[in-house]
Amino acid sequence: MRSQQGTSRTKSRRKHLRSRTRSRAWAALLAAGALALTGCGGGDKKEETPSSGEAPTGPRVELPRLAGEKLEVAAVWTGPEQANFTKVLKEFEKRTGATVTFVPAQDPIVTFLGTKIAGGAPPDVALLPQVGALVSAVEKKWAQPVGPEAKAQLDKNYSDGWKKLGAVDGAQYGVYYKAANKSLIWYNAKAFEAAGVQPPKTWKELLTAADTLSASGTPAVSVAGADGWTLTDWFENVYLSQAGPELYDKLAKHEIKWTDDSVKRALTTLGELFGRKDFLAGGPSGALSTEFPKSVTQTFTGGDRPAAAMVFEGDFVAVNIAQTGAKVGEEALVFPFPAVGDKAPVVSGGDVAVALKPSKGAQALLTFLASADAAEIQAREGGFVSPNKSVNPAAYPNAIQRDIAKALIAAGDDFRFDLSDQAPAAFGGTPGAGEWKHLQDFLANPADVAGTQAKLESDAAKAYGN
Repeated sequence: MRSQQGTSRTKSRRKHLRSRTRSRAWAALLAAGALALTGCGGGDKKEETPSSGEAPTGPRVELPRLAGEKLEVAAVWTGPEQANFTKVLKEFEKRTGATVTFVPAQDPIVTFLGTKIAGGAPPDVALLPQVGALVSAVEKKWAQPVGPEAKAQLDKNYSDGWKKLGAVDGAQYGVYYKAANKSLIWYNAKAFEAAGVQPPKTWKELLTAADTLSASGTPAVSVAGADGWTLTDWFENVYLSQAGPELYDKLAKHEIKWTDDSVKRALTTLGELFGRKDFLAGGPSGALSTEFPKSVTQTFTGGDRPAAAMVFEGDFVAVNIAQTGAKVGEEALVFPFPAVGDKAPVVSGGDVAVALKPSKGAQALLTFLASADAAEIQAREGGFVSPNKSVNPAAYPNAIQRDIAKALIAAGDDFRFDLSDQAPAAFGGTPGAGEWKHLQDFLANPADVAGTQAKLESDAAKAYGN
């Protein structure tokens, strides 16, 4: 991509500005590494040896021979994410002799699995993107407890916090194979350089930067409004930073109502960004028709005129950036979600693997997914972070993703999980309903804060049963 530069600026000046912008972005990311998932604490900043392109080989987990056994694995993954996970399944096939088929699922995955189970053909293993989906699967008696071999890998490789997220009423049912830091804003380095903008640290600075970028001719933000889950992540980051972790936890459990003043403040704040049509790529209507993959790719394509300068979402954005040819760490840089309150927010998410059949093969796959061996295969491909503390950081393809992964591990048990993913799926995880739908309506009309709150509370009360 060509940089937007005035004719009076020399090539050496452009090179200096790119270097300075990149250095500041790296500093911001390293600061995020000290804060990530905890809001405090830190980790080892020692530089790792760059990945050679091959996943490091450590102690290999022992797996049984499963010659002739056929397994199905369901997940709501598509595109590069699905392709990369398929490489993990291929390695499992190689080691065990089993045949594994990936089954694309639809949101809400609980409904998808219910249909499969009702038809007598459940997949052997499912990867669930919400804690609420795991709880529902256990309550419906679909899920099988984790076996001793997988449990041994969990005890060896995972912190108590991640193990507890995969447990229901004290019994272990799931393996958190994939994690995410959902408090990152990725940006087009050339668009920032052309507008003379630096990565913001506060919400006020973000709005100022957005104004400058839009005035330069490049809309500030690409919003994936067609996918309601991205809007829940926007809200959660603003809410966690502004209201604080105590109220965040209460709202996640519906111990306070969505008509609470803290929700009003967060929606009003988010409306400062969503309410500026010139800030959004394509305006509100364009945002509402933009799905997540496009929200990323249009930020890093278009030469001198990308559709937007920034896109918000987790570390998995790197997979979609790779499709554009832009390089993470060069054309594509990242900074932590700006502080709205006293501290910058860090919201985590993840996908938990659950056995739906009491088979030897299903338990063997859970054991493999709980091992460092499996995680390192997908880490090598980029756009993936594992909560497995035994994963060699050199498996990650670049320093940005290594820093994100190290920060996740350094956080230990002190993190806040995605609020909507903790909710019943009917409220927090269903396209066209609940939180997803009402935040899409809010994106279309950010002035209707009270109406949005009333609709959110009505649906939440029904889903939580209170």
